[in-house]
Amino acid sequence: MSISSSLNAGVAGLSANATRLATISDNIANSGTYGYKRASADFENFVINQARSAGTYSAGGVRASSSRLIDEHGALVATSNALDLAVAGRGMLPVTTALDATAGERALMMTTTGAFRPDADGVLKTESGLVLLGWPANADGSIPILPRDTVAGLRPVVINANQTAGDPTTTMSLGVNLPATETEWGSSGTPLPLSIEYFGNLGTSETLDITFTPTVPASGSSNTWTMEIRDSAQGGAVIGQYSMTFDDTRASGGTLASVTTLTGGPYDPLTGTLNLTVAGGPLSATIGKLGDVNGLTQLSDSFAPTSITKDGSPVGNLTAVEVDDKGYITATYDTGFTRRIYHIPVVDVPNPNGLIAMNNQTFRVSPDSGSFYLWNAGDGPTGGIVGYAREGSTTDVAAELTALIQTQRAYSSNAKVIQTVDEMLQETTNIKR
Repeated sequence: MSISSSLNAGVAGLSANATRLATISDNIANSGTYGYKRASADFENFVINQARSAGTYSAGGVRASSSRLIDEHGALVATSNALDLAVAGRGMLPVTTALDATAGERALMMTTTGAFRPDADGVLKTESGLVLLGWPANADGSIPILPRDTVAGLRPVVINANQTAGDPTTTMSLGVNLPATETEWGSSGTPLPLSIEYFGNLGTSETLDITFTPTVPASGSSNTWTMEIRDSAQGGAVIGQYSMTFDDTRASGGTLASVTTLTGGPYDPLTGTLNLTVAGGPLSATIGKLGDVNGLTQLSDSFAPTSITKDGSPVGNLTAVEVDDKGYITATYDTGFTRRIYHIPVVDVPNPNGLIAMNNQTFRVSPDSGSFYLWNAGDGPTGGIVGYAREGSTTDVAAELTALIQTQRAYSSNAKVIQTVDEMLQETTNIKR
């Protein structure tokens, strides 16, 4: 009968508003929790079919369904730790639990933010035990091509504070002025030495010993020099000899006119480089293109290295680690050398609200969310990764308190319905008396 259905509807209303109260209390309790995604309770009416002209109505009541609004984003909060990470937009950071950190098949979990610190073994993890995952870089800093729909290539990010690294020298540029007076008739013809430091594959300091020997003519000026290069790492062995002639015209005076390879690696006139081979491997030395004023020159009467640059560095100690907006982790050493060591992808799914919510603001893939894909941060639909930042809670305390008042009134009203139905049933019982 209608009175009984009213009682059931009132009970359903109490239950639905209790569910809403639970979501509100959870949201308010986590208003200061980084990365928290607020919960929401939605009400749906429940209809009991009846004939349109039956003259009676049976209350069906209400049903409550709760969900977590994972696609909402909280405001970013600045911090002082370089490894406090957040995703500025869509997507999440790949993490796993500490228990699974060394397992062959890691259980992928996702979070939008985390305060990561290295533990005793250098593994980056949060206080709650979430381990950050990434793709390790190759020795040259490049990231290998790996599948994006599986966790097979992801590894725990390990940062050892006492790690050291060296950067071998592979390129250098020689800007040296040779005295034009030394190639004139009657000059001494004394060789001019130049020693340039470079760094080997093991971070050792080596030198290229270069000797410039002028060609003294019987009369006039030859404008010709012989350059001999020796490598200290090979016991002073000669790795290249070159005959160089300089231009003496008004338009291009003092620049290289020709370079002839006598022994060693060839000279490339298109790039102005010598392709040398030192003990550790190939080394490209730029002496300048023909007619170039920035390489080797022959002017005036002074011998002066004007600009000598090279890459590489000796072995250095780790001083800082930072993450850029593309997700690349770069290590900086006290020698000034920087090296890319990991790449953190951003995980995305077609339906973020379909993810399964776990403890510690983490989520897992479900049939409702769809399969995950590992994007480069900032590519596709995903946002960039921000260091020195945490994502705040999506809870709006003012809105939650307003909803709390509404829920309290709705709960009291449903309780009043039950009380009224009880009184009506009591009146029905009293009819017999």
